Order: sequence, then structure tokens, then C-alpha cells
Amino acid sequence: MQRFKPVTPHRKLEIREFSRSASFPAIYDQVIVTYTIAAFYRFVSLPEPAALCEELCATFGEGDLCGTMLIAGEGVNGTMAGSRETIDRLLEILAEKTGLERADVKFSLSDERPFGRLKFRVKREIIAFRKAEVDPTQSGTYVQPQEWNALIADPEVLLLDTRNRYETDLGTFVDATDPGIDTFSDFVTYVRENLDPTKHRKVAMFCTGGIRCEKASSFMLQEGFDEVYHLKGGILKYLEDVPQQSSKWRGTCFVFDRRTSVGHADFED
Repeated sequence: MQRFKPVTPHRKLEIREFSRSASFPAIYDQVIVTYTIAAFYRFVSLPEPAALCEELCATFGEGDLCGTMLIAGEGVNGTMAGSRETIDRLLEILAEKTGLERADVKFSLSDERPFGRLKFRVKREIIAFRKAEVDPTQSGTYVQPQEWNALIADPEVLLLDTRNRYETDLGTFVDATDPGIDTFSDFVTYVRENLDPTKHRKVAMFCTGGIRCEKASSFMLQEGFDEVYHLKGGILKYLEDVPQQSSKWRGTCFVFDRRTSVGHADFED
């Protein structure tokens, strides 16, 4: 298994970016009746993130792909949209270069182009967590969406929403604790000031697609919390896999595209 090697904070890293504006040829909107949206991330050591960025730019710089992908020494993180064929090609490349598995991708559909630009960006991290240094490969225990309801029904479990205030305002799980944070990095302060490993022995956390929980659960384990669980695939996978009549989700889930938010209905066939 390939181990994650964090990028040294003081090491110089050339930040590269490819950006294409919203001026897509009109023919794309005429041909693509429904856009396939793929949300994904993978923590994996990438020795040359800029090289992957350049390959993706060359492959998709002209075409119907839109959205943003972050590429760093610790992996990839993106939400992209395009025709089914374009998304399939993108996932094939990412599977080859990063080991991303299709089963870990969250899919949804849109009748309109959800993003105005195409961006590939090389960054130091694929999700910023500035107040603590963690190894996301040493994260908590995954819980599949189908098993989530049983876990959070346990009265000994603290159900913790790791998202920002403007996201939790739109929706969350029944009986979830909202930290009331404005940035993800503030999660560190919230945990240290409000939670106690001796009192909160079981913690179940969730976020939009799962990536924030990789670092948040790693951090909580480092802080001495014994049992830390997180929702595999995040809220999006839960909305996709769990029938609405069985759902413990209330409201909608904020997403970072023109749809603003989604619910169970957006994942129905």
C-alpha cells in the first residue's frame, strides 16, 4: 500500500492553475441534455502534482468538462461535470494516476451546466486544516450509509456536523450537534474547547462528501478520543443510497455549484 507523505510546510511549491471561462461553445448545451456531476477525493501520495495537472489540462482543456479539481502532494479533490462520456474518461485517468475507485465517487445529475468554469489547481493541501497537522490516512472508522441510522440511534454517540454554519443552516441530521464554525480550521478550536475524550467516548461525524471527516477524525484520534466514526461518502452518498422514507436527514445539503443545495430527489433515477 502506498503511504501518504505530507508536503513539508516550508518547502517551496510552485502553484499552477488552469482556468477556462464559461464561454463554452453553445453546441455543448444543445447536445448535453443532462450533465453528469461527479464529486470525489482521494488521499494518496503524488510526487509530481503539477505533471498530473498539465496532463488533465491537455486532455480536457477543450471540451464540455467544467468544475474545479485541486491537486496536491496529498491527493486530489474535485467536483466536475460534463457528458457521461467525458466524466467516464476523467475517472479512467484518475483511476490510473491516483487509484480513485468509481465506487467512491458521488454521482448526481443536472439539466443545466452546474459550473461556469473549468479549473485545475495545484495546491499545498486538497482540504485546508491550518490549526493542526494530521495524517489523513490515519482516520476514523468508516460507516456505510446503510449502517449510519443504526449508529446514530445509539444514545452514547455524539453526532457531530463538521461543516460550516452557512451549510448547516440548510439542513443536517436529526439530533446532530452543530459546532457553529465559520471555517473548517475552526473545528480544531471547537473540539479543544467543548469536547472531552473522557466524556465523549463515541463520536460520529459527517460532512458533505467525506473529505473533511478524513482530517477531522484523524485530529480527534490524535486528541485522545477512542471511538471516532465517519460517514463513508458523506451526506451526498447517504442521500444517494438511503431511501427518503428511511432517512434521518432533514432539509437540504449545501453544494458548491449553481444548484446551491440538493436533497434525496436529486439522486432518484
